[in-house]
Amino acid sequence: MQNSLAVITAAGLLALAVPGWAQDAKKVERGKAVYVEQKCKLCHQLAGEGNPKGPLDEVGGKLKPEEIKAWLVDPKTAAAKHKATRKPAMKAYDTLPAADLDALVAFMESCKKK
Repeated sequence: MQNSLAVITAAGLLALAVPGWAQDAKKVERGKAVYVEQKCKLCHQLAGEGNPKGPLDEVGGKLKPEEIKAWLVDPKTAAAKHKATRKPAMKAYDTLPAADLDALVAFMESCKKK
């Protein structure tokens, strides 16, 4: 119980100390939910879960947010721009609501080598 209280207190203090932190954390959590809702793990893997043919564990350290968004909304053009060795089978997520797309980008951006 004390540990839980300490974590909650620390998170609250961090949210006060770093402007936008709580909002960004909410966006990342929403992005994680969008990842699940869109069944991304059928083709991609994160933290050992999902399809190992499409690992995303370090995507946030490899691509800028605008590049992640480009892959989501127009994967064929993004693949051509990045000279991908094979044509992507990924569908375009260009019809996602803007808030969900931004959240998904924030979540993908948070996937970095630790």
